[in-house]
Amino acid sequence: MPELSPSPKRRGRLLRRGASFLVLLAVAGYLAVQYVTGGTGAPGCQVVSGKGDGARYEFTPEQAVNAATIAAVGTGRGLPERAVTIALATALQESTLRNISHGDRDSLGLFQQRPSQGWGTERQIMDPIYSAGIFYEHLVKVRDYTELPLTVAAQRVQRSGFPDAYAKHEPDAALLASALTGRSAATLTCEGRPGITRTAGPDAVRAALVRDFGRDALLPAGAEVGASDTTDPAPTASGDGGDERTVVLPVTGDGGAKGGRAVDERGWQLAHWAVANASDLHIKRVSYAGREWTAGNTDSQWRAGGAPGASGADGDLKSVRIMTSR
Repeated sequence: MPELSPSPKRRGRLLRRGASFLVLLAVAGYLAVQYVTGGTGAPGCQVVSGKGDGARYEFTPEQAVNAATIAAVGTGRGLPERAVTIALATALQESTLRNISHGDRDSLGLFQQRPSQGWGTERQIMDPIYSAGIFYEHLVKVRDYTELPLTVAAQRVQRSGFPDAYAKHEPDAALLASALTGRSAATLTCEGRPGITRTAGPDAVRAALVRDFGRDALLPAGAEVGASDTTDPAPTASGDGGDERTVVLPVTGDGGAKGGRAVDERGWQLAHWAVANASDLHIKRVSYAGREWTAGNTDSQWRAGGAPGASGADGDLKSVRIMTSR
């Protein structure tokens, strides 16, 4: 016998249930996209002023990773904080600190650089290390760029159709630069919910450090910076009381940069870099100079504490400790 068709009443119930299920799927999909791309409900980061004037800037983990990379490339070249501020303001205007694969005509990446204008290949421009580096290469050719208004210095590099657009980003860029170069201590925090873009663990942390700072970032204290030794420095930079999830990162001044920055600034730059990368690299805890950040803390407070054995009122200035969740 042929199967009986469902009654109109039952068919209506099935349709309503199906529609409800589709709505739930759509909502779940929307929330997932918002989480990943930095919309409502996304894990957030914020940087606060070290001057105690209440200024703050809120941004996403994706933006934090890119901002930290831009700062690392700048300080690695021995450039002053002003250069980093100009670069960050430019990237805020051009891409909102997102490494986008589209733009006006053939513009790409953090700084919306154009392959057709000699900025590099598409692949190079989509590499944040390269794009930041080529921006700085052009910036330092601008005479007296540190003395110029930010929008003038940025425009002389970018040749934008909107030459005054960079100025509005200067306050936020200055806050970011102060934290990400290490001049302002304990001013950057992120919620630190695990991301989905990279492999977690100490090896991933070390690989990302080398990517942004070079191998000198992993050299043990007292080692000659820039030495030709090509042995893997990782074993000297990991392990904390037998805990293989912890990377113990030596702080040896500016790590070979020409700027001659103080040790504590270098330490806070590395500590803030770790927090900025916390979601991507599944970093659970960062400690430096007697202060400690823990994933899940969103109130811009680095708590008193840190690694056992920290000495002095300001704690241990010789190492940054980064603990991963796995």
